[in-house]
Amino acid sequence: MSNYAVGFNNIDIADATKRGVYVANTPGILTETTADCAFALMMCIARRIAEADRHTRKGGWIHAWGPKMFLGSDIHGKTLGILGMGRIGTALTKRARGFGMNVIYYDNIRRRDLEDELGIKYYSFRVLLKKSDFVSIHVPLTDVTYHMIGERELSLMKKTAFLINTARGPIVAEEALYHALKNKLIAGAGIDVFEKEPIDKSNPILKLDNIVITPHIASASIDTRTNMAILAATNLIDVLEGRVPTNLVNSDVVNIRPL
Repeated sequence: MSNYAVGFNNIDIADATKRGVYVANTPGILTETTADCAFALMMCIARRIAEADRHTRKGGWIHAWGPKMFLGSDIHGKTLGILGMGRIGTALTKRARGFGMNVIYYDNIRRRDLEDELGIKYYSFRVLLKKSDFVSIHVPLTDVTYHMIGERELSLMKKTAFLINTARGPIVAEEALYHALKNKLIAGAGIDVFEKEPIDKSNPILKLDNIVITPHIASASIDTRTNMAILAATNLIDVLEGRVPTNLVNSDVVNIRPL
């Protein structure tokens, strides 16, 4: 089974392994493109771009420019807290540093090598939430990270802070996020992934102005999706021709059904 994605929470890995099914994915290919999307969501929600676009299209721009018109938040000089300093978290760090942001991170594995290389600082999960102006999620969905961001975690964030999620929807407790946005407990969010996809048209979060929503498109560039397809096909060909694919997820399957 060749998954046309990096995440594989949509596959029962244990059952596949038990049945001797090889499962492969497409890591690395979409790293830079996903980091681009995360940064775009940060800029879009902070500067109220989508909100201003809707306002203008509806004919709301009836007065000349004014000093309080669509006031947003700066990106430069602010603190970005990254949850998960893997490939995508590292790529996002480089973009943020280019914009003069202060980058801090939390990961279950401390990356001292990157701290020196990129000039970033490690903090505990709770401290990161308190210090960050932007929190961007880049951890895989596991039993541990399920609802990693819930009511308690959102309450620790600054009221002026923004949450960005391009990882997996269930990492964020959606009802808690809705409550936090509606009651202005945080300033806003840029969300590409949801607990239930496609998102239901009746979902109340769609009515809020302080959230930018995209339909799970973080890797959706022509070049990246083409390369993902090539890698997914290569993984299939490897198994069919008796080779262990480079991007094998369930390595234990080799012991159950050698190629």
